[in-house]
Amino acid sequence: MPVELFERIAVYSTREDETVRLEFVDGQIELRKATNGNHSEITMWLVFQCKQARPELTFNATQGLKVEAYRKGRARPDAVLAPVGYFKDQGDWADPDGVLMAVEITSYDADTHQRDRVEKPRAYAEAGIPVYLLIDRDNRTVVVHSDPDPAVGYQAVHTVRFGGRITLPDPVGVELDTEELRK
Repeated sequence: MPVELFERIAVYSTREDETVRLEFVDGQIELRKATNGNHSEITMWLVFQCKQARPELTFNATQGLKVEAYRKGRARPDAVLAPVGYFKDQGDWADPDGVLMAVEITSYDADTHQRDRVEKPRAYAEAGIPVYLLIDRDNRTVVVHSDPDPAVGYQAVHTVRFGGRITLPDPVGVELDTEELRK
């Protein structure tokens, strides 16, 4: 299926059904269930932490990205961090070049391991996104991937249990206090 056809389908289906999200992976459409309230609360916690530390950045929880280097398709991270104004006029699927960080929060579904812990880090590293942040609700950890190498993925991975502190490296440069995630 051509990417252009997927984009047309994704725009239509999102308007009609807010209970699913579409992604385009290796030439095929994949469905993801919409997130729940706890997922949204974690997103908002992260928004507040990032905006407080870096008000010149925008935290977007709806922006899709072109991640063609690995997935030959489109991904919709749970959130992305970029300079304010970066997504202007880019439409539903932005170029990842100006994105500083992609964020995923694990869902309670059978595909979360493969999608969030294997495929997404590889895809985001190959797209050159400097930081990939995984809020892993299953393992109760925050995992920071950095130093992307398109050939091998992220070369640095740091993990902290919920309740600890962890630094998102440059170009993000934010320290996260994850105590709130323990609740």
